[in-house]
Amino acid sequence: MQIDVWSDVVCPWCYIGKRRLETALAGAGERISVHWHAFELDPSTPAGSDVNIVEHLAQKYRKSPAEAKQMVERTAAVAAADGIEMHFDRVKRVNTFDAHRVIQHAQLQGHGSAMTERLMRAHFTDGVAISDPKILAELASEVGVKGVTELLATKHLTDEVRGDEALAKEIGISGVPFFVFGQKIAVSGAQPIDVLQGAMAKAVELGTA
Repeated sequence: MQIDVWSDVVCPWCYIGKRRLETALAGAGERISVHWHAFELDPSTPAGSDVNIVEHLAQKYRKSPAEAKQMVERTAAVAAADGIEMHFDRVKRVNTFDAHRVIQHAQLQGHGSAMTERLMRAHFTDGVAISDPKILAELASEVGVKGVTELLATKHLTDEVRGDEALAKEIGISGVPFFVFGQKIAVSGAQPIDVLQGAMAKAVELGTA
């Protein structure tokens, strides 16, 4: 079975959803494959933005800095319960288009999930600017992905990223994470593990009916 996942590497709930999916898949066997699809939460974000995410959220939602800090602290607490370390005081608002191209490139080499994980950890835990081409190449090298420097010097895989985003609009995806199990069962949001397991079981049932 293939599981298709639309996500953005700067979406905290996508990181949480990824971890829950991995837990749901534990022991499921090698017949499960996960394919990562691009979804930009904010394509208008400048590539060189260095705005702290807490400041950005305060402006976006017209909250005080203290209220915005409480928002991210609640998210970080949920993430911690799923084994994810998030430091929002380090997180910068960045453009993710090139990061998505790198994930597409990594998938061609069999490292899509590992690349997605490393980018999310770099963003939320390490506070690294994942829009920087040099940093993207370094992170890719860590997980065994080759040729990223050359990739980013071109427009290669741009159409694939845009195609993912166009397909998301076509099937009505307005938020991420969004999971499609076996092209049959869709689940929106970072749902509990049992919900993801139930969706997978239902997809298997429909596939064998």
